Amino acid sequence: MHPAMQARIDGMNALRIRASVATATFYGMINKPAPERAVRYQVVNKGVDAYHVIEIETGLVKGFRFSYKAAINLAKVLEARADGKKVNIQGWNLP
Repeated sequence: MHPAMQARIDGMNALRIRASVATATFYGMINKPAPERAVRYQVVNKGVDAYHVIEIETGLVKGFRFSYKAAINLAKVLEARADGKKVNIQGWNLP
């Protein structure tokens, strides 16, 4: 990946983390629990043993798998990555 693109991605991840920390801090100041994050990805059955992982906000297909368990695992990995966590699962073809 180009260094400028990687720097931009790292910067955006840092901003995302700072925003979530700031939100939790503000809710802590008023003694209320922070709101739960909404689910970003949904697994949808598209036929016999075919599943799409769809980003709910945009409606775009982010991946597909041919078993339900693999589709759920992909959705979990995408959720973790969206939260800024580094997920490395060897042997998987992830976007």
